[in-house]
Amino acid sequence: MISVEIRRLPNGEDLPLPAYESGGAAGMDLRAAADLTIEPQGRGLVPTGLAISLPQGFEGQIRPRSGLAVKHGVTVLNAPGTVDCDYRGEIKVALINHGEHPFVITRGDRIAQLVVAPVTQIAWREVTLLDATMRGESGFGSSGKR
Repeated sequence: MISVEIRRLPNGEDLPLPAYESGGAAGMDLRAAADLTIEPQGRGLVPTGLAISLPQGFEGQIRPRSGLAVKHGVTVLNAPGTVDCDYRGEIKVALINHGEHPFVITRGDRIAQLVVAPVTQIAWREVTLLDATMRGESGFGSSGKR
């Protein structure tokens, strides 16, 4: 298990830290550190009251909670959002309400999941031709058969 430093900001001092809710969970729930209402087709940036220090070679992925998506049409706008390993500011979650009713967020509500995952950085090697494949340059929808 990897140890990650986490800091509670003043707006998140009394909120629980993210935790795995089951033995096989990939993500930890993030909670809102403020009350907010997102109108239908509207967006909101929800503070969590947390800042983290991820080790080099890792990222934090901000993912939607399936229950909010299915029940209310609320999801992470830029899913998955990325928390880079060198970012030290407050984690905020960009939510969008695709539902038909205003979505009310109460401080402490679970609003998204945080998944910490390894990242591979690459170096480009520019070439004039790429290797040939069966698919070639066939684009969107070309790899599936119906």
